[in-house]
Amino acid sequence: MFLLSCRLLLKTTIKSQRRCYSQQPELASKRYNLTRGNYASIRGSDINFFQSILGQTRVFTEECDVDGHNLDWYKAVKGSGKLLLKPKTAEEVSAILTYCNDTKLAVTPQGGNTGVSGGAIPVFDEIILSTSQMNKIISFDEISGVLVCEAGCILDTLNEYLMEKNFIMPLDLGSKGSCNIGGNVSTNAGGLRVIRYGSLHGTVLGVEAVLANGTIMDCLSLMKKDNTGYDLKHLLIGSEGTLGVVTKVAIQCPVKPKSVQLALFGISNFSGVLETFKQAKQNLGEILSACEYMDQTAIESVVRNLNIRNPIGDFPFYMIIETSGSNEQHDEEKLNTFLEKIMADGVVQDGTVASDYTQIRSIWELRERIIEAQLLDGFVYLSDFSVPVNSFDRFVHDVQNQVGDSGTVTGFGHLGDSNIHLHVISKEYTPELLSKIEPFVYEWTSKKRGSVSAEHGLGFKKKDYLSYSKSESVIDLMRNVKSIFDPNHILNPYKVLPDKK
Repeated sequence: MFLLSCRLLLKTTIKSQRRCYSQQPELASKRYNLTRGNYASIRGSDINFFQSILGQTRVFTEECDVDGHNLDWYKAVKGSGKLLLKPKTAEEVSAILTYCNDTKLAVTPQGGNTGVSGGAIPVFDEIILSTSQMNKIISFDEISGVLVCEAGCILDTLNEYLMEKNFIMPLDLGSKGSCNIGGNVSTNAGGLRVIRYGSLHGTVLGVEAVLANGTIMDCLSLMKKDNTGYDLKHLLIGSEGTLGVVTKVAIQCPVKPKSVQLALFGISNFSGVLETFKQAKQNLGEILSACEYMDQTAIESVVRNLNIRNPIGDFPFYMIIETSGSNEQHDEEKLNTFLEKIMADGVVQDGTVASDYTQIRSIWELRERIIEAQLLDGFVYLSDFSVPVNSFDRFVHDVQNQVGDSGTVTGFGHLGDSNIHLHVISKEYTPELLSKIEPFVYEWTSKKRGSVSAEHGLGFKKKDYLSYSKSESVIDLMRNVKSIFDPNHILNPYKVLPDKK
């Protein structure tokens, strides 16, 4: 019997997340000490022009309509946007950007608004350009597995559409119930399946994007191989809306696995986590599709705040290993044999294996709802990094020593691609605690030759720390690319690139 879905359908909306705090955050411009650029201010004539393109029903100026788009999904930063536009076609986006470029009006592209680095939030009065109504599935080729869709398609909607055709999206995120594929591409989102299917740089075959001057850049290739000159789509992937507004995506989708198994392990020390990961790669090989680790603090928060049951005992560390393949009996036997061996060797102290949909779903909740649970404990200083996997636990301990009693540090993430999510939780936000965290975490990461952002992007929160991962000469080249694509710098200002000193 084929499993229709093997991950938690986490349809967490921005609205529900806002209940976690009673206080509105201070403005991003103030918290991050940003200065407004030399951009025009919105006038009545501008609104009239946009209404002539979109009509009155897709141009929003009322605070009640715009305010939700000024707030990030876990309510840590707030923008000051006064105008929200919702185009439905690339041609409408082109007309909007042509006008904004000519009049020097700044624009912030926004998809599902599930980012955590501030990339989709207007800092000052930038026009919010939402792609949420560009949500059509254009085509799907069941021979090649190539899906073409508009940027506003919700990730989980695409996955449900594909599963009916025995395919899946190569991307899986906890926010899949609300994030948009255009935003995923623009931030180069990672998630749980990178260990199996790689990053979006490998699975995205083509994009259509609108540049700052209104040019529609058609790089919507459907071919896995296209060796014709510079591959410009890669500049759009991960550019966070600073080079262009992604309007369509062509993505390579894998066949839906016929069998999925999941194992949850309890481990007494971090060396056991590393050994389990090593043996999983060696012994599970081609069927290994996810490998996650969580520390005890993260799991305790989920159990305590969301009343979710932990099916095994209490341990300092936990791992979730997922396998997926074409032969259920073979895959289940392989995973059980692996579990028996590592428990017999004393690497893992406890564990359970699930192949039933309900069991799998309940185990994935322990991992996918960590942020939701932690938000109920207070303010979360949330960040992600790429560092060597053998340094994950040391990173957590060193940051805990750095912040002392001011906060609780927790770590979890994707072992398969060296991505740790490191969170500091306190009762409320304070600049004093932030100054203890930053730049310490970036200096620590730089010493390990890691990346200050693994999958959440830079936004305006991390842009000033880009030099900890990239040399000044590389950053200058990035600035040159930005100037070519967006000479007037109207697209998503104050994001990604640090100001030139």
